Amino acid sequence: MSRRCALLAWALLGLLRLGEAQKTEAPACCSPIVPRNEWRALQSECTQRLSLPLRYVVVSHTAGSSCNTPALCQQQTQNVQSYHVKTLGWCDVGYNFLIGEDGLVYEGRGWNFTGAHADRFWNTMSIGISFMGNYMDRVPPPRALRAAQGLLACGVAQGALKSNYVLKGHRDVQRTLSPGDQLYNLIQNWPHYPSH
Repeated sequence: MSRRCALLAWALLGLLRLGEAQKTEAPACCSPIVPRNEWRALQSECTQRLSLPLRYVVVSHTAGSSCNTPALCQQQTQNVQSYHVKTLGWCDVGYNFLIGEDGLVYEGRGWNFTGAHADRFWNTMSIGISFMGNYMDRVPPPRALRAAQGLLACGVAQGALKSNYVLKGHRDVQRTLSPGDQLYNLIQNWPHYPSH
């Protein structure tokens, strides 16, 4: 075999191995999550890590202003973080992820750090996702709901959530009106919400 053919054969073998490695190592495709640096988050002071994969997800709403464009949602995410850090004295925004009516997911504490979205018991064993807005009298738009469901599928694919995770409304784990009457009624029909 000529040297040129040998090099070509080695290159093909290398590509085949790379393809096999990608099949086994690449995580399932997840929708993009707006990282902290893109929404200009304050530096997190949180240190308590979650033990993954988690069994529970707690869905809430911020009960504040909604946002329907990336610029408005970035500002709203900053507002929520500022309130949690500067007014409440928390180490960061309380939620692991925030969902905007623009259909985007904004990284809060992310998959690895314990949130402050419920009580101490639930915070250590769940991911907290919060829809930005007040959902007592209306539901979030379909693109926001799709973003949340995509995030949950991503959590399972990445090993952050157990495949049989259980979905809870904020009011299921703490005395509150969150996630709002309309959103609460809606999530009770999602696959991982326990039947009564």
